[in-house]
Amino acid sequence: MRAGQTERKTKETQISIKMDLDGSGKYSVSTGIGFFDHMLELFACHSGIDLEVNVKGDLKVDGHHSVEDVGIVMGKLLHELLGDKKGIRRYAVSYIPMDETLARTVIDMSGRPCCVFNCNGLRGKIGEFDAELVEEFFRAVCSYGMLTLHTEVMYGTNLHHIAEAVFKSFAHALGDAVKVCGDTVLSSKGVLE
Repeated sequence: MRAGQTERKTKETQISIKMDLDGSGKYSVSTGIGFFDHMLELFACHSGIDLEVNVKGDLKVDGHHSVEDVGIVMGKLLHELLGDKKGIRRYAVSYIPMDETLARTVIDMSGRPCCVFNCNGLRGKIGEFDAELVEEFFRAVCSYGMLTLHTEVMYGTNLHHIAEAVFKSFAHALGDAVKVCGDTVLSSKGVLE
């Protein structure tokens, strides 16, 4: 079964996440950060992964702890749900345009955490959201999800469009990489860990 849930409680955040890797993209998201909710909702929709996220965070400080901790919990749960990764495609690439913006994501569900994030335009505010938190989220997902991620904004000017293209390209690449297409582990070593 490639569905499950987990919780994480610290002095800064209380997070509960459910995921179904074989879902249809249904979502219910409440982080207290409107723009981040929007990004997680479109992630679910475009990846085909069912996602429920509930967060109580120290938003009186700022959104950093909530965003990073959601990435930690999502990454851990993703790693757990993939198990030995038997039969998954492992690799995927996605290019996503969003009006004037083009983003590319390349993923390897390698078992080795690595995040190359070349999205230099993500600085400043998108409404009340700190745009640099997009990178914090993806670094946490990679570190705890044990995956290699290369994301690049090839060009773009509107911060909302840049962030949305990044989340959508990640969603499509991840959705493809975790699909089951066989019955063996795609590695000459015989394991992905």
